[in-house]
This record gives sequence, structure tokens and C-alpha cells, in this order.
Amino acid sequence: MKHYYIETFGCQMNVHDSEKMAGILKSEGYTAVGSAEDADILIFNTCSIRQKAEQKFFSELGRIKSLKKRRPDLKIAVAGCIAQQEGIKIIERAPHVDYVVGPQNISALKDIITSQSDSVFTDDNLAITEIELPIERRDNVRAWVNIMYGCNNFCSYCIVPYTRGRERSRASQSIINEIKDLAEKGYKEVTLLGQNVNSYKGNVDFPGLLKEINKIEEIKRIRFVTSHPKDLSDELIYAIRDLDKVCEHIHLPLQSGSSKVLALMNRKYTYADYIKKIEQLKREIPEIAITSDIIAGFPQETDEDHNDTIKALKEVEFDSIFAFKFSPRPGTKASTMDGQLPDDIKSNRLSEILELQNKITERKNNGLKGTIQEVLIEGVDEKTSNKFSGRTRTNKVVNVLFDSTIKPGDTIKVKITTARRHSLEGEIV
Repeated sequence: MKHYYIETFGCQMNVHDSEKMAGILKSEGYTAVGSAEDADILIFNTCSIRQKAEQKFFSELGRIKSLKKRRPDLKIAVAGCIAQQEGIKIIERAPHVDYVVGPQNISALKDIITSQSDSVFTDDNLAITEIELPIERRDNVRAWVNIMYGCNNFCSYCIVPYTRGRERSRASQSIINEIKDLAEKGYKEVTLLGQNVNSYKGNVDFPGLLKEINKIEEIKRIRFVTSHPKDLSDELIYAIRDLDKVCEHIHLPLQSGSSKVLALMNRKYTYADYIKKIEQLKREIPEIAITSDIIAGFPQETDEDHNDTIKALKEVEFDSIFAFKFSPRPGTKASTMDGQLPDDIKSNRLSEILELQNKITERKNNGLKGTIQEVLIEGVDEKTSNKFSGRTRTNKVVNVLFDSTIKPGDTIKVKITTARRHSLEGEIV
């Protein structure tokens, strides 16, 4: 029996791509192992969205060189966005790498393990939306489902359109069939994946797709990531409001509170446009949780621009954010812009952003104490052995003491007793 090990860096899209690679390997008789030392094939599924993730990968790749020397038969593959971006340069830099596989060519993995083949797979794959791959899912309750691939937005800081290609949407019936199959297998929640789900264009638009999925009886919750503010339509807001299985949570990246910086980012909306969408969301869906992404220290960002972001955080009051220092990515417009900021300024601005958001998050979570929340139980809490962990419809993590009458996949009522920054605790009602 042969074994595989996949190390995944980056976003939810990469996590799901790793599930697909694991599915291919399992279908060819491979078994997962817990370390690279025990594997016959080792795959690094990489991320190039930020410099830190890229540096971490190349550090890991360097460390694995000695393992390849000890075990020459070990096959090493680099997949993901760095693979697409660098191509053959990876093998030139690290000759112990055998294969380079871009995110559009995951299906080539079968050729790699079953026969002698090319070493680099980074061609534009026009058929990506039609290829059905086996998937070895990491969860038995929640499932990721790709509805589209690629991106057309070309934000000036982002490498994704160059590594994942142009937008291509899957046929709606293919998506529905996959989710019906998940429902038959006992899955209770699906998260629809796309770089910009709002621009989905199948036989129906995105709100129409949500309506069709909402009809699948065994599925209890529907989530989606990520939404682009410029494409957040009234129809999508009404779908979140009216469809009972669509959860009251949206991830809506702001990136900056400064309209000047948003223009430099090529985000195609102003802060006034953004806050108008937020006000409509809160008006139509008062209980909605809104999360976001923020970039600190974008080129040409002044103290005034940074203060606009601080004001935006106070005005919107996000439930939580992912915030990062600007990281210049080779090949993007922002990497060559004038006005690049020193790292200490970026770090100081990031610290101020995180400090403020932590206070907002803690206050919002404290406001949930004493409330009754509907929680979908996902499994045993990773940090303890005597608690179950689950999520509210608004995507808050909730831990409850183990109860033999409940199991993963159950939806229960929980009274919130303790609030922390990243999680809640409660008692089963």
C-alpha cells in the first residue's frame, strides 16, 4: 500500500483543492499518513497571496531536501498558486521537486501517479468547470462546494487572476447534483466557494442558485464565500433575508476605509458605496453578522487614509476581521506603485486596527450572553475532550459540555453563558 501526505497553505479554496487531491490519491489506492517521512508522495499545496505564506512554503521545501536524499523514490509535488506563478522555476530552484501542478490542473495528479508524464502542469484549463473529481472530505457535517473558479476583478494587490485564471462558473445542475449527493451522505451544511460568488453565471444567477439549493430538504444550512461589495445585489440581500437555510452571515471584504486607497486598489467602489450596502444588510437582516478583510499600509496610504479605516471599523462594527500588512506580490500593479511604506508604519497601523477590532468583537460577543442560539454541532472541541464544538447561524463558535444524547450533525438550542473573543460557551437548553 502506498501513502500520501498533503501540506496545505492558505485559503478555503486551497483546503478544498487538497480534498480533491486526496480524493484522487485515495481512488488510486493511496492512504493518508500523518507525516512527510512516511509518505510515498508528498504534496505542498501552496499560497502566494501574501509573502509570509510564500516564505513559509520555501522554508519547508528546503527542509524536505534531506528527506529526498534519504529516500530517492519519494515523489514531491508543488501545487497551488505558487506552482502556477513560478512553474518550472520551482524545479530549477529546488531540483528535488518532481512535479509542479497549478490549481487549474489538479486532475493531472492521476497521470503523475499512474504513469511517466510531464513535470509541469500550469496550462490554462478551459474545461475546469466540467471536470468531476473524487473528493476526500475532512468533515462529516460541513462540506465545501466550488461553484466557480478564477477571478476577473484584478485588484491591484492580488495575484489570484494570474494564478487561478478568469472567472468560469459551473453548471447549476452539476452543483445541485453534488449537494444532493452530500445530503444523502448525511451532510448538514454546505459552503459555496468562489473568488467572487456574487458574479456566478450559470443557468441561473447566484440568488437563483441559492433558491434551488434551499429546496434540498436534508441540507440545513447554506453559507458562501467570498462576496465582492460591488456585486452585492438587492436580490442577494433579499435571498439571505428570505431563504430559511441561508445563514445570517456575510463575509464582505472592505480592505480600506479610504475611497482614495480603494481606487488605488482597483476595488471599483467607494467607502460611501460600501456603507450603503452595510446599512441595507442591517436594515433587511437585523441579526446579520458581517466579517471583513482589511489591508494595512497600502502604497500611498497616509495617516488620514488610515484614520478613515479606523473610522470605518467604528461605524460598521464588524463581528470580526482578517487584517494583514500590505504584502507586495510580484506581477501585481501594487508591487511597483510609488509610495511603498516602511514595515514599521505598516506594523503600527495593523496593531491599531487589530486592537480596535478586538474590542468591538469582545463587546459584540458579550452582548450574546444570556441569549438562546441555534447551534449546529460539528464535533468534539479540539482543545478539550469533554466538550462539543459547533457554530451559530451567524458563524460564532460555541462550545458545550459533552452530552451523550447529542452527536455531530445535530442542531440544538444553547443558552450562551460565557463570551470570549474567538468563541462562546453555553448550556444546552
